[in-house]
Amino acid sequence: MANSVEARAKIVFAVILLAIAAAVVGWWVFSTTGYVRYEIHSREPVSGLIAGAPVEFHGVEVGHVSEVRLSDPRNVRVLVELRKGTPVSAATVATITGRGLAARGFTGYVYVNLEDTGPAGAPLAAAPGQPYPVIAAGPAQLVNLDAAMTQLNQNVQVVTALLQSALDAQTLASMKESLAAMQQVTRTLAANNEKMNAIIANAERASAQLQPLLQSSTATVGTLQTQLLPEAQSAVAQLQRLTANTDETVRFLQTQTLPQAQRTVTRLDDLSASLNDTATRIRRNPAILLRGEARTPGPGEAQ
Repeated sequence: MANSVEARAKIVFAVILLAIAAAVVGWWVFSTTGYVRYEIHSREPVSGLIAGAPVEFHGVEVGHVSEVRLSDPRNVRVLVELRKGTPVSAATVATITGRGLAARGFTGYVYVNLEDTGPAGAPLAAAPGQPYPVIAAGPAQLVNLDAAMTQLNQNVQVVTALLQSALDAQTLASMKESLAAMQQVTRTLAANNEKMNAIIANAERASAQLQPLLQSSTATVGTLQTQLLPEAQSAVAQLQRLTANTDETVRFLQTQTLPQAQRTVTRLDDLSASLNDTATRIRRNPAILLRGEARTPGPGEAQ
């Protein structure tokens, strides 16, 4: 009885082992038949890239890294497995990229990004003598977290120094005075709130009173346009005609009247000089009024 139970247990255990082995073999066959292996050769450091890291094609995850090892002291060989149907061609370039805090995890992770740099051609095939097709490698875009944190720390220190230099004691005192002044203004406005309301009410009443005045001004402007402006234009026209007549009068005076008046004045000057001479001779010899003037001696006559 005990032997039969032990035999059954062995049989059950063997069946379980066979089932597990079959499952592992099936998973391996499925995983190997559903993926295509490619090689990537890089001469740049691939810090953080490990087996199992994702592989993305234009941002879509299409496979994973299966192996990372050195092929020579200056060359890193990366094996990736991509799902069948992934459009890998000669224009496809692999870039080892690091993602930071915004992606998966605090420290980020490193993955392989595939992109086409030109028109996609025929599917990439293995070269003669190569076990797998080789995807061209682009420049790595890894960012070391320590270097990034160091740079961030330096930037923070620079900003802190700028703030300390800007917010010196004098500046802080000025800011405090400005805040105190603003508080004083706020308190003053709060205390004079009723006065401000009264001023606003008076302004509203003044605006209401301005409306009739504006209407009256509009009527006055209409009167000016319809009555006074035509009369003013008529007066200007009359002044223009009067100015034209005045110009003609001035020209007549300049060409005729003034020359005649000048000749008359000249004659009056001559007459005045003759009268003055006669009066002088009469004062000197009043007898000339009775006898007349003596005859002027001729040539050879004694005076």
